[in-house]
Amino acid sequence: MQSFSQQDRRARRRPIGSTLRDAALIVAGSFIYALGIDCFEVPNGLAAGGLTGIATIVYAVAKQAGILLPVGIQTILMNVLLLVYVELRTHDRTYVTLSIAGILASGFLTDALVPFLPNLGSGDLLLSAIWGGVLVGGGIGLVFLTGGNTGGTDIICQMIAKRTGASVGTVALAVDGLIILASVPVFSLKNALYAVIALAVSSRMIDMVVDGPRTERVAYVISDQHEAIANAIMYDLGRGCTELQARGVWSGNERPVLLCVLGRSETMRLKELVARLDPDAIVTISEVHEAFGQGFGRLG
Repeated sequence: MQSFSQQDRRARRRPIGSTLRDAALIVAGSFIYALGIDCFEVPNGLAAGGLTGIATIVYAVAKQAGILLPVGIQTILMNVLLLVYVELRTHDRTYVTLSIAGILASGFLTDALVPFLPNLGSGDLLLSAIWGGVLVGGGIGLVFLTGGNTGGTDIICQMIAKRTGASVGTVALAVDGLIILASVPVFSLKNALYAVIALAVSSRMIDMVVDGPRTERVAYVISDQHEAIANAIMYDLGRGCTELQARGVWSGNERPVLLCVLGRSETMRLKELVARLDPDAIVTISEVHEAFGQGFGRLG
């Protein structure tokens, strides 16, 4: 019988096909993301939340002072500290590696494409907000499909939520709101209002790409390797896991069922993890409109 460490090492191995697929998604997603930033948002003064919004504000202020601070380089540097925090909190090297790739690719392409891309939304803030949001959200969504991300304020929001008891969504809304508010003196109130539209569109696009307008998902896993899978969920995904006692009606055998509530970017990681530990496992994933408790919002 294989030990958990042997199964864990097998779970961490990534087939070359999966690696190439993830690399293609990260490059494609980062390219689309860079198009949205360079063609619509930055040149039109739309600081639509997140670290990119902060970088857009800093870029504009520095430019007025005759200093060039590229947006992509700024986001890479700001994400370095967040990645150090993630690395200290998790042993999931695959997630950290994919996130580093997403951050570097999106940051590099954002700066590298600037000389070659026109300002497609010049003079039309509504066009810039809509198409900037579509491209940025679509690009981030593609990177989410790998189980990684492009960095940003999500980690900060999760830290604040755990300490305050507020939901991550509420904290994210407040943080993005403050960033957009900070852009008013640099650009204008009009630009800030359109930045809200860009933020809303990009958020919607992320949901659509990741497969539907879901905030959280609940997964049920039935497997003979339930102990190994439960440990991997807790220590690799960093999510809580509950074992439910069930009985097969046809066989009459007692079979434990693992219950886990996940964020939208973690679904692909769970499916990959279970597939490697037990390809024959039964996995069902459904939509959850609201989630409360540890790691989520506080009930009431």
